[in-house]
Amino acid sequence: MKTIIEFKDVCKQYTMGEVKIDALKDINFTIDEGELVIILGASGAGKTTVLNLLGGMDKVSGGSIIVDGEDITKFNDTRLTDYRREKVGFVFQFYNLITNLNALENVEFAADVCKNHLDPREILSKVDLSERLYNFPSQLSGGEQQRVAIARAVAKNPLLLLCDEPTGALDYNTGKQVIQLLCDINEQYGKTVVIITHNAAIADIGDKIIRMKSGQIRSVTLNQSKKRAEELEW
Repeated sequence: MKTIIEFKDVCKQYTMGEVKIDALKDINFTIDEGELVIILGASGAGKTTVLNLLGGMDKVSGGSIIVDGEDITKFNDTRLTDYRREKVGFVFQFYNLITNLNALENVEFAADVCKNHLDPREILSKVDLSERLYNFPSQLSGGEQQRVAIARAVAKNPLLLLCDEPTGALDYNTGKQVIQLLCDINEQYGKTVVIITHNAAIADIGDKIIRMKSGQIRSVTLNQSKKRAEELEW
């Protein structure tokens, strides 16, 4: 299986006044193409920093990040913008939909900036929203808004789908539906999916679980007995 992501001795340091804070300390791990990976840790563990660096939204203090054979830490701002646009789909905790665009327009807006995008209507149908194409975010439930956000990310046809606490703002049952949707997208489209979460129960759906604490990797585990989202309890 092809390795598509490699973190090599990655460090991230922030300066607050005269104090330097190590958000990440010598992080090393790999992710293979088509894997569904859970990055698990408490608040402050460094998992969001990992996601921001992988998504090209932040820059390392040291080390390198290889994505699909290219070291993105060497990219200038223009290449990073192209990388985010063409190769990364983001799913955030709070949806980040454009409020004055309907569901279809939200997905089209993201897809139209990409060269090899998928059909927005088809993707919205895949996430069971074909009857809600012309509804605005305010007319959709939280779970429906998150499904629009996932459709928006998938329609770009990205190399990576990066999800930041995708169930954090949802109730239990809706959260499980969204997790199953991400699993389905991973399986049906072969997308490499990275989910960061503090919810240990979600780890059971992953092919690989990366556990973090205090800016360091504590363990990397391959999951030999994956569960479906409907089997999860938390």
